[in-house]
Amino acid sequence: MSKPAVPSVSLMISTYNWKQALALVLRSVAGQSRLPDEVIIADDGSREDTGQLLRDIARGFPVPLRHVWQPDDGFRLARCRNRGIAAARSEYLIQLDGDMILHRHFVADHLRLARPGHFLQGTRIRTTETETARLLGGGEPNFGWSVDAYFRTENDRSTYHFGRRHHTLRLPWLARIKARSSGHPMGCNVSFWREDLLRVNGYDERMQGYGSEDLELDLRLRNAGLKRSQIKFAALALHLEHRSVAPPDPSDPDLPNNRLLDEARREGRVRSIQGLDNHLMDFTQAPPDLRVQEATHA
Repeated sequence: MSKPAVPSVSLMISTYNWKQALALVLRSVAGQSRLPDEVIIADDGSREDTGQLLRDIARGFPVPLRHVWQPDDGFRLARCRNRGIAAARSEYLIQLDGDMILHRHFVADHLRLARPGHFLQGTRIRTTETETARLLGGGEPNFGWSVDAYFRTENDRSTYHFGRRHHTLRLPWLARIKARSSGHPMGCNVSFWREDLLRVNGYDERMQGYGSEDLELDLRLRNAGLKRSQIKFAALALHLEHRSVAPPDPSDPDLPNNRLLDEARREGRVRSIQGLDNHLMDFTQAPPDLRVQEATHA
C-alpha cells in the first residue's frame, strides 16, 4: 500500500511527574516549522499538577492537545505508549519522551525521511547537569557546534563522558545520505507508520519496570520485514539530564524484561502477546482536545 506524500502526523510524548521538563518540551513543539496534526501526552500516572499544566498550556497551544492518562501502578511505559498509539488519529506517529527539547525542524525532519517499509530511529543529545539546570531555568536551547553534553566514544559505547559535542548541527542533506540500519533502539526519539504498529500489536505490556520494551518492539518490527533507518544530522533533540531508574546492568539476561526479549527473539515473534489491541476499543473516538475543554470552561 502506497503512503501519502505528506502524511498526517501525531506526536506522542510519554511523561511521568516532571511537569517542568514537559512544559519545555511542549514549548519546543509549539515552535515547530511543521506542526504535528495533534499532540498526545501518554501519561503513566502523573499527579494532578501535570493535568493542570496541560490545561493551562492548552489555552494557547496551536494544535489539538490530548491527555491520555492511566493510574500510577508502577512503571508501565509499554501500556502507557500503547494507549497513546490507540488514541492517535494520524497515519504517521513520532514518539518521544517528556524530557526531550526539540530542534524547530524536528517534526519536519522525521516526515522528510519517512518512507514505506521503514521506521526511523533518532538520537538524543544528553545535556550536562549544568546545561539542564540552565534550560530548566528558562535558558534558550542551543543546537550547534558546542553544546554542553555528555557523549560516548565509538570505542566505549557503554560509558558517557563529559565533554563538548561538536556534531550537533542539523544537516538535512547529509541526514538522507547517512540513513542506515545500524544504531541502538531508543524509544525517546523514534517514528513509525501507525499501520505498522497495528500490524505488530504495539508494545508488549507484559514488560513492566525499566528497560527493553523499545528493544523488543524494534525486534518484532524487523521480524515483520520492516527496516530501521538511523537518523543522523537531523531530528535533533536535547535530552534533559536526570537521575536514572535503570538497574545497575540493564542488559542482565536474568531481568524479567530481558527474558521476554529473549523469548521474542527465539520465537521470531511479530505480534506482541499482550499489546495494542487491548486499547483500540477504548479510543474509537479521539480523546478530548484540551483546547476545546478549556475554551468551554473559560
